[in-house]
Amino acid sequence: MKILHLSAVHSWGGGEKQIELLCEEFQTGFPEVENIILCVEEGLFHRKLKNTNINFKTAPLKFNLDLRYSLRIISFCKKKQIDLIHIHDPKALSLAVIADKFYNLPLMVFSKKTTFPIKNRKQTLFKYNYPKLKRILCVSNRTKEITAETLKNYDRLKTIYHGISLIKQQNITTKIDLRKKLGLGKDVILVGNIGNHIPAKDLTTFIKTAKKVIQQQEKLKFHFVQIGQFTSETPNLLKQVNTNNLEKDISFLGFMENASAVIPQLEVLLLTSNSEGVPNVIFEAFYHKTPVITTNVGGISEIVTHMENGLLTEAFDAKKLAEQILFLQKNQELIPRFTENGHKKVVEHFTTKQMATKTLQEYKLVLNGK
Repeated sequence: MKILHLSAVHSWGGGEKQIELLCEEFQTGFPEVENIILCVEEGLFHRKLKNTNINFKTAPLKFNLDLRYSLRIISFCKKKQIDLIHIHDPKALSLAVIADKFYNLPLMVFSKKTTFPIKNRKQTLFKYNYPKLKRILCVSNRTKEITAETLKNYDRLKTIYHGISLIKQQNITTKIDLRKKLGLGKDVILVGNIGNHIPAKDLTTFIKTAKKVIQQQEKLKFHFVQIGQFTSETPNLLKQVNTNNLEKDISFLGFMENASAVIPQLEVLLLTSNSEGVPNVIFEAFYHKTPVITTNVGGISEIVTHMENGLLTEAFDAKKLAEQILFLQKNQELIPRFTENGHKKVVEHFTTKQMATKTLQEYKLVLNGK
């Protein structure tokens, strides 16, 4: 079975990481599946793939509907006799639909990795209801519910959760000592956030939460660290830090290779997102037994159960998030229960092997006309 994976994003984030993990799992556990990734030439995903054993090709993409990408899809389908196309983002879906107008492409599946609703516009609905698009693989049940509100043929929608590679997490290492890098003593409680600087991550709430924690009357010492790719959002975030006189209390470290390797150095993983599918970093924190405090958005509540394996609050509520950080430090006897429950859950239910097994099952059903 030959699968062509399409990624038309220039960045590197959780979605691209899952493509990489899926292809690696197919390589080791399902050798009957041959994978080729078509990514954006000189994008961050391209640079990342250079350091893997995954088979990949590149295509130029200077603007959203750069037909050179579509022509490259056609070229690979002809040369490699591709059986199925797995599309991983909306832009790539548009380019695949265009390519199919010039050449009879194979059947397609699409991974829906966010809970953003599909816009009720003619062109958007056309591509998501495209006859050759036989499956939409949703990252959570919440993603599936929101997607079903717009699309026809509910039977195309299947939930397949992402996962982590237990072997990779077990062997992951880093030379970065966060405390040493930031000049922090052992008495400082390190609260971390990992995510690119995009609106969905709501890092403004992260800053507001940090301010409220720093202002607490107790004698606890905190430092907040944020790891993620800088974007056009970054200058405004840094301005907020300066305006609130938090320069000594918050560190924005930018993109970091293998960022999950520093998770064990954190006392708390704090997510302040206002929209998510299911963030990979929660799985990683569960594996490394780092407590998770997060907003209850998207599919997060399908993974994190309040007071069982983490703490949940509503989006935008910096006051409550701050209260939960302080609550956890005052009730540290809860931490072993939270982290053991989280670790057990990810190992039993959210691994790349399970993700690849379920994905392959859908591939086979699609190719068999079901």
